[in-house]
Amino acid sequence: MTNTNKDSLFVLIKSLSKSEKRQFKLYVGRLGVNTDAKFLALFNLLDKVKEYDEKIILDTAIVKKAQLSNLKAHLYKQILVSLRLNPVNQNIRVQIREQLDFATILYQKGLYKQSLKILDKAKSIAIENEEKNIAYEIVELEKVIETQYITRSIPDRADELAIQAKELSAQNVMTSKLSNLSLQLYGQMLKMGYVRSDKDYQFVKKYFESHLPKYKIEKLGFREKLWLYKSYLWYSFLTQDFLSCYKYASKWTDLFYDNREMIFLNPVFYLKGNNYLLESLFYVRYSSQFKETLEKLEETIHDANFPQNDNVTSLAFLYINSNKLNLHFLEGTFEKGLYLVKIIEYGINKHKDRFDEHHIMLFYYKIACLYFGIGDNKTCIQYLKKIINNKNLKMREDLMCFARVLSLVAHYEAGMDYHLEVQLKSTYKFLLKMNDLHAVQKEMIKFLRGLGDIYPSDLKNEFQKLYNQLKKYEDHPYEKRAFLYLDILSWLESHLEGKPVGQIIKEKAKLLMR
Repeated sequence: MTNTNKDSLFVLIKSLSKSEKRQFKLYVGRLGVNTDAKFLALFNLLDKVKEYDEKIILDTAIVKKAQLSNLKAHLYKQILVSLRLNPVNQNIRVQIREQLDFATILYQKGLYKQSLKILDKAKSIAIENEEKNIAYEIVELEKVIETQYITRSIPDRADELAIQAKELSAQNVMTSKLSNLSLQLYGQMLKMGYVRSDKDYQFVKKYFESHLPKYKIEKLGFREKLWLYKSYLWYSFLTQDFLSCYKYASKWTDLFYDNREMIFLNPVFYLKGNNYLLESLFYVRYSSQFKETLEKLEETIHDANFPQNDNVTSLAFLYINSNKLNLHFLEGTFEKGLYLVKIIEYGINKHKDRFDEHHIMLFYYKIACLYFGIGDNKTCIQYLKKIINNKNLKMREDLMCFARVLSLVAHYEAGMDYHLEVQLKSTYKFLLKMNDLHAVQKEMIKFLRGLGDIYPSDLKNEFQKLYNQLKKYEDHPYEKRAFLYLDILSWLESHLEGKPVGQIIKEKAKLLMR
């Protein structure tokens, strides 16, 4: 039996909406000979079954085992062709590409003038919508045609095309360099999280400065500016300069609001920019601006012109609900955020084929923190186990590390300290292996390890000592990241003041309110 998640055809069919399935059948039935086609029979079968099982397919005698692979490939292609014809998927980018295909067909038939006319119109639309890669392809085809069909209307047509090709090429090279830099920095963020030492910082700084191309901001177009701001944003995240993150995430989103048509042409970049802006606002504790940004994002998503496709819908769900959780963390309103748990679990199940593993685990960590905030430590531990026991999680090592530290604290709070020594050793080894053992974590493990030798009457003094020890790391350039994942100081204050941790965070939020 093939794993459901690994069979691309089965996943594609299950992702289709009712209208898309109906359109596919209409598309297949456009010619009578296709109504009994084997690939349609295979489609109907896979549409009905809940799990992919090759044996079920072969038992129906639709196809022999030797032919199954080819039939599946053919069906996959036909579904994609049908989806391409769907008006929902007919955005500007697809339309320009279609016009380029039409022009190529006309050129191959020797109808040069008709081909050039279509290309000229498509090129204008491409440049207007910042689709410079396609625009460059169009210019290159125009150059090929002009060598065979000399137009007399524009004497310097050759020079015009040569200059245009040179300008587009330079812009595309700049975009490529900036997008490469952004991608590499993002990869570093996923792999190791924030910089952990001066050595890490110098490495990231040197890499960024050596790969950042020289530019003049006034000469950059929309797409080049977008990648530039993304590069600066990832550099700022890596170096934990959250005010700088806020600055460049704001520039990113403002770029879209200043070019509103780009929101609907590039909805994914728009959504991501807003998500990073919200993340930055969360880190600098700017709750009023956070609320305003989240409301503006939801308003735009519900705009009638905002694209509605599976990818956009999944991302919108991810970013909206993740940041709704963050808002409750900002304000300390943990109990009010509990309603989100069922919504998120339903959404994870619905969008599981489109969410990567680390985003799902990040949801679980946030939910665990939500339960920790209301004192439901046993439920907190259940969600942390989903992360700790996940053997497939290769990204965000810092997330795995802090999940283990929070698990230790939750076990202690829940009175489940009979296995604490084993967990302490396991966590210590894991952190050493990940090269992620920092001062904050060392102090936490040292404190938890010594709890068994402390008299109940001395416990408050020990909490105070740990608090004083950790407080000095709150603004440390490399240690402060520990407090982004787990508000250890508020947990200690809750023990010192005899208040629930949620109440402590809520009181802090009121003082920081702006």
